[in-house]
Amino acid sequence: MTHQYRIRTTVLATGLLALTTLGACNKPAEPELVVPPSPPMTLGTQVDDTVITSGVKSALIADDLVKSLDLQVETRKGVVQLSGFVDSQAQIDQALALTRAVAGVTDVENGISLKGAPGTVGTAIDDTAVTARVKSALLADPGIKSLDISVLTHKGEVQMTGFVNSPDQIEQAGKLAAATEGVSGVKNELMVKK
Repeated sequence: MTHQYRIRTTVLATGLLALTTLGACNKPAEPELVVPPSPPMTLGTQVDDTVITSGVKSALIADDLVKSLDLQVETRKGVVQLSGFVDSQAQIDQALALTRAVAGVTDVENGISLKGAPGTVGTAIDDTAVTARVKSALLADPGIKSLDISVLTHKGEVQMTGFVNSPDQIEQAGKLAAATEGVSGVKNELMVKK
């Protein structure tokens, strides 16, 4: 064997050994457990939801029994969430029926509450202040997207509706509302985005 042949064979063998060693060290990493975020909404879905919300609000405003000025309407992917305070069960039933009749509604979440005894002007002013304090607390918390949360207050009882990204956000929003001055109770109707 010639000296050059032995050198080439040695270099070739060393190269193959290095590649084999590197290949063994280059083992794929274990996949990390990743919790998928809620599916993004397409522009078409957002437009559809806006059209559904407008349709529901129009139906509620046009109905003499419901008087929808005290109702909030939130829609996500065809699911409509109603909230607010009304005077009678008949108003709740009518609001639900009107909402279900709107084209594109796939489901209705009822968060409407009965007002109970009529309040005073002072109570209404206090409720407005409580609502503002709760909204401020939600805005101040970086982990909550408070723009997606509707807050209503009646006689100190706070009602929160809307869609958030996780159960932790629902829990945190409830804690913040309950800790707010003037809140006598919290009805947390928040839902996780699907």
